[in-house]
Amino acid sequence: MFSVSENLDHVARIQAAWQAERPDLDVSPQGVIGRLHRIAAQLTCELNAVYAKYGVTEGEFDVLAALRRAGAPYERAPGEIALHTMVTTGAVSKRVDRLEKAGLVHRRRSAVDGRGRMVRLTPAGKRLIDKAFTAHIANEHRLVEYLTSEEADQLEAVLTSWLARIEPTG
Repeated sequence: MFSVSENLDHVARIQAAWQAERPDLDVSPQGVIGRLHRIAAQLTCELNAVYAKYGVTEGEFDVLAALRRAGAPYERAPGEIALHTMVTTGAVSKRVDRLEKAGLVHRRRSAVDGRGRMVRLTPAGKRLIDKAFTAHIANEHRLVEYLTSEEADQLEAVLTSWLARIEPTG
């Protein structure tokens, strides 16, 4: 015989346990936060599987994508890459080191500031990010297909609004 809690999802079981132990607290936010956390973890696994097929990590994919989005000649300064990937310049430097060793990017001195550096996609890097991004977008379509188009539109609107309220601006 099944108890009610066995018919609940993982998050609901945790909420029910907390409600039993701490009935003085409203644990309803766990329903949203817990499910978002679990979805984010699952999505990360699904996205990383595609990146791995192309021999790059999520961070390296982000650097290659930031360079590709820059348009020809597909280069940016490390600080610009950091802005376009939302990571620190130190993290960018480590990623660029690995990508350069793989022959996917090239560093050069900045023509504007001789002390500065620029990072540019190599032809091999451009080919790789074009193929990987095509596969990435197909994967994202596959993942979003679990929702109706109306649900996807609603979810995007809700998440956009929520993110605008909680994400630091600067």
